[in-house]
Amino acid sequence: MGTVTIGVSIAVPEPHGSLLQQLRAGFGDAAAHGIPTHITLLPPTEIEAGELAAVEAYLTEVAAAGRPFPMRLSGTGTFRPLSPVVYVRVLEGAEGCTWLQKQVRDASGPVARELQFPYHPHVTVAHGIDDEAMDRAFTELADYEAQWSCTGFALYEQGPDGIWRKLREYAFGSSVVPPQAGHVDRGSIPLR
Repeated sequence: MGTVTIGVSIAVPEPHGSLLQQLRAGFGDAAAHGIPTHITLLPPTEIEAGELAAVEAYLTEVAAAGRPFPMRLSGTGTFRPLSPVVYVRVLEGAEGCTWLQKQVRDASGPVARELQFPYHPHVTVAHGIDDEAMDRAFTELADYEAQWSCTGFALYEQGPDGIWRKLREYAFGSSVVPPQAGHVDRGSIPLR
């Protein structure tokens, strides 16, 4: 069956996502049009193709335990000289992203893995391009602002052409039907 490369991320919604993608391409980042604008929860990870159904089922559980949280992007940062990346900072929502990525990579799940660097939620706007273009991205987006309510995340697969495609979206919240009016759910009453 072979292997597939997957990733899990929070999509940056429109109109922000397309704008940042166009700017990234304008800075000379050739990968810009193959990578939807996002905040990574699970970096590119190779799995056996037969494990995809287990990953999807597990991500459904992670999403069911999640709750919407505010996201706010503001200004720029960089990982240089450690890594050739300029990014837009996650000013609000970093705690929610950090919690989610830990759940996605949990040792009990099908995609448990260690990270190369400590987790730092961000939106990449330039990667692996010349220093002058990196400096330009850092300066031009220094006053960038965007905000929205994060209501879920998505699973992506990288195709043989290098392009990332969304396989499935996962909305936060339980799929359990809430109790009807007048019905007392004994499971939610703390016992003393």
